[in-house]
Amino acid sequence: MKLQAGLVAYEDLSIGDYFYTRNIDITETHIVNFAGISGDFFDVHMDREFALSKGFSGKIAHGLLILSLVDGLKNRAAIQFNAIASLGWERWEFKAPVCAGDNIHCKISIVAKRKTSRDDRGIVKLFFEVYNQDCVLVQSGTNNLLITI
Repeated sequence: MKLQAGLVAYEDLSIGDYFYTRNIDITETHIVNFAGISGDFFDVHMDREFALSKGFSGKIAHGLLILSLVDGLKNRAAIQFNAIASLGWERWEFKAPVCAGDNIHCKISIVAKRKTSRDDRGIVKLFFEVYNQDCVLVQSGTNNLLITI
């Protein structure tokens, strides 16, 4: 079932529920700033001609940059969880390159949920499918989110 906008309680979530995030344009500024923060100045991110020589359509965004932006898209989505903390990312895959000028969004689905040993907390496993403007799947993976019940 597609989740409706607003704060979603643990007990209201079912396996298979999903929602879509807004879009974000990936800019060269994102790529350059992420390189500065991460120290990853690999040529495919910084040198257009090098990236073109390797078969890409231009400078490609760092995979971890896209993952970071995806987490931001989740946190700014119309659907909100009463989140406490991210417990980690699993099986994250880079399926296709994301270049400056691309536009991405996510489909986020509930794939598992369980209560913790504390009565007031639960863990929700979210499956992310990240698509570009051409509906190409560019990244996917899961995030375990600790939330208040």
